Amino acid sequence: MKRLFLFTLLVALLMISSCKNDNDDQIVCTQQYVYGLNIVVLDATTGNPLVEGVTVEATDGSYNETLQLIPGLEYSFAGAGERVGIYTVTVTKDGYQTYTSSPIIVTRNVCHVIPQSLTVNLQSN
Repeated sequence: MKRLFLFTLLVALLMISSCKNDNDDQIVCTQQYVYGLNIVVLDATTGNPLVEGVTVEATDGSYNETLQLIPGLEYSFAGAGERVGIYTVTVTKDGYQTYTSSPIIVTRNVCHVIPQSLTVNLQSN
């Protein structure tokens, strides 16, 4: 009887030790594509969003990207998708002064980049 009890106990311990706990430090990442830069451009006088004829460029060393208006991100130019870096953003539009940002640092966590947002108020000429 003791042997049966010990055998049962041993089997139970082996089963418990072989079980995986699916919650132990496992990180589940989404399939979402995350943009590192989200830039909103406004007219400095009226506060109205500017999108027509606006060019937003992000530069990180030799890397250069023209940001795009993304559906679902109202009046926001987005870029640097899933790309870390130290970016300088330049915004141009005819009839307005060119804007150049201070360095913007885009970092990441274990899954995605951490988005950085900037609102640019363009001054008319």
